[in-house]
Amino acid sequence: MSPATTGEHHDTIAAIATANGAGAIGIVRLSGPESLRIAQAMFRSTRSHFAGFKPYRLHHGQLLDGAGRTLDEILATYMPGPGSFTGEDVVELFCHGGVAVLRAVQEECLARGARLARPGEYSLRAFLNGKLDLTQAEAIAESIAAPTRAALHLAQMKLSGALGRRIGEVRKGLEGLRAQLCLAVDFPDEEVECLPREELAAETLRLAAEVATLLASARRARAWREGALAVLAGSVNAGKSSLMNALVGRMRAIVSEAPGTTRDYLEEALDLDGLVVRLVDTAGLREAEGVGPVEAQGQELSRDFMSRAEAVLYLLDVSRPLPDLERTALAELDPERTIVVLNKADLPCAAPEAEALATARGLLCLHISARTGQGVEALAALLRQMLLAGAAEPDPDEVSPNARQAATLERARAELLALAEETTTGLPYDILGVRLESACMLLSEITGEIAPQEVLDSIFASFCIGK
Repeated sequence: MSPATTGEHHDTIAAIATANGAGAIGIVRLSGPESLRIAQAMFRSTRSHFAGFKPYRLHHGQLLDGAGRTLDEILATYMPGPGSFTGEDVVELFCHGGVAVLRAVQEECLARGARLARPGEYSLRAFLNGKLDLTQAEAIAESIAAPTRAALHLAQMKLSGALGRRIGEVRKGLEGLRAQLCLAVDFPDEEVECLPREELAAETLRLAAEVATLLASARRARAWREGALAVLAGSVNAGKSSLMNALVGRMRAIVSEAPGTTRDYLEEALDLDGLVVRLVDTAGLREAEGVGPVEAQGQELSRDFMSRAEAVLYLLDVSRPLPDLERTALAELDPERTIVVLNKADLPCAAPEAEALATARGLLCLHISARTGQGVEALAALLRQMLLAGAAEPDPDEVSPNARQAATLERARAELLALAEETTTGLPYDILGVRLESACMLLSEITGEIAPQEVLDSIFASFCIGK
């Protein structure tokens, strides 16, 4: 059961708040009304005159189990609510980072009256207690999952509340329009000032444009936040696996002279100066004759990846004559998202027509040697440039909605555009007000003032336990 559906938000929870595995430091976090009592019952200070936990200070001592045996030597801090992350009384126990140590401390907390926190429950409590809005709660998970500094900056901007404030400004404008429409509906026979339909349409379009600006930001930031898909494709033995190894800087793919060595696909994350790329090495393409059923499936998968990729690195082995299969492939490649990689430039060229055929099709070409590393850095730079075509570097002050937020903003914008159009149809103000109310509710769903239970369930259940 997800934390948003339990209704158990007033008891005390405990969980390991650091990642799985051994480390120098590990943290067990308590939150709830019994946090201080549980921590004090377990803690023995190294100071003889210790008189209890003082807020926001680190206390050195030992944690004891119910039998008085030492679990670990620790530092502990107490943060009384509402001045804590969750808005409740919180105690954090800084232990040695061994798996057994942290589990023993967690089990002792549970034995003394806490229950195990569910995924995302600390952040959920912070949201329910008004410590952050829903955009900030989602930004916590995005910060943890950020693959690069650029993605981290985008998440931190939202965590600061910038997106919530932008949406709040739009919603404030909509609420102002709703108030004026309500005035016209409630006092139709009175001489009260009512917003003319022309001005209603103009203001609605202005607010729709504000939403469109946020949506444009989401599109620009998608590559930085989620990464882009780049596929290594080409005939067998063209050097795809060697190029993958050269780009990622380690032996990730098996390299062999035997055709068809790569029958499935291999995927690695590549950081191109802050841009994360999902680099996929696919099965080599060759004539159907002599291809077994497993390799045939691999080649079909290769074609599927090529159709979905934002960029295709199509390798040609220029040390051998260009076969008909490659000539046909060059005629079918998309110039806007393909780089023809003329590999094995360290060997005598046996296919001088390859570059001419590619450039005649408008395809970008680059000579490299995956074996020696010649041209690999230039290829990485060219790939980054292609993937970011039309997408500017992240603006330091830009806020970028995630996929859920962008989808909801699209619906709100559609309501506003429909309202602007309907102002010319003669519909009464109370009917027009339905569009405004719908747009306001959608914006409130993003920030969490009004959020369906299933939305909260989906967001917080995807968090890790301890956050």
